[in-house]
Amino acid sequence: MSALSGMTALLSLHRSLTLQSRFMPVAAQLTSTYLARRLCSSTKTNDEPKLPGIENESLLENLNLMGVDVRKAQERQPGVFRRAFTNEQGVYQFLQGKGASRKVIAGIISRYPRAITRSIAHLEQRWDLWRNIFKTDEEIVSILDRSPESFFRSSDNVNLEKNIAFLTSLGLSTKDLHRMLATAPRTFSNRLELNRQMVEFLEDICSELGGKNPPLFAKNIISRNLYILIKSTKRVRTNMNILRASLKLSDAELLVLFQGPGAEILDLSNEYLKRNLNCLELKMVALGCQKADMNKLIISYPLVLYIGPDTLSSKLDCLLQGGITIKQIIEKPKVLDYSTQNIKGRLEQLHKVGYDFQRNGINILDSSKKRFDAKLEKLAAFPE
Repeated sequence: MSALSGMTALLSLHRSLTLQSRFMPVAAQLTSTYLARRLCSSTKTNDEPKLPGIENESLLENLNLMGVDVRKAQERQPGVFRRAFTNEQGVYQFLQGKGASRKVIAGIISRYPRAITRSIAHLEQRWDLWRNIFKTDEEIVSILDRSPESFFRSSDNVNLEKNIAFLTSLGLSTKDLHRMLATAPRTFSNRLELNRQMVEFLEDICSELGGKNPPLFAKNIISRNLYILIKSTKRVRTNMNILRASLKLSDAELLVLFQGPGAEILDLSNEYLKRNLNCLELKMVALGCQKADMNKLIISYPLVLYIGPDTLSSKLDCLLQGGITIKQIIEKPKVLDYSTQNIKGRLEQLHKVGYDFQRNGINILDSSKKRFDAKLEKLAAFPE
């Protein structure tokens, strides 16, 4: 009871200080309330006292002053609001010092309120580790703005440091690590043993298929598929077996596929991959294609299996209705990279200038907007 009374008195002091400074600048107001608060420890968050069934009113007032969407934050991680001690002022000043705007900071805490349970020492150490990969604070702030969980989710900086060292030892470039941390940050919060297990699994696959350089095989797959390390070895092996059974390739051909463009589909769910394979086969048969045609399409453009059946069918129908043959699509499958709307718009523009796909091919459809517009302008000026 005495501990609870003391805690209640402390929170009353918080509220008093906050209300007295209502019209002061945000930083000054937060500093006032901060003096009456203890900072939490980032390494003992589970042991910290929580208020019995009530929310920390002082915390709510501080977050409102910072522009945080409190309702969203409460919905996402309600437990944070029952903590007796948090570090919102410290986190605010830390991020502000790294160049984050008030709006960005508010957005980070709104979407991942657990950020305010981290200590300054923890944040400084983690930031330094990230700076081993990124060149500027601005890049890190940009990632936190998009995905605050990537930085604040894990409190284990030692594990992060070990993972960076391990992934670097594989021969992954700084650019690879940059992309991985930006798009698949969970890789770095994985236990080191999990990442090592996947790498060893990929090396074993290489040996099973008669490959001569397992470490390079693993590195190539990871470089092409940044999500592979956060998937299970069971999922990846099953996908490899599905592709092996469907494509009927030799071990040597599978080696090339898996460490080449095929690496990009190894992280798909097994059911999704099987469904897309079946739907693609049905569509190709309906278009008068042979099994060999489907295999050629998949081997040259494995990402065709990433596209949902309805979307793929829509793209193929759009191209075919625009005067392009299925043979041309199989030869130049990257036209399927573009949205149906984009494809339809380009076809309409090309038809207006009398473009002949049978004589000139379809490469023009697989070009950047700048190059496409320049070619279109030229065709309009000098019709063929």
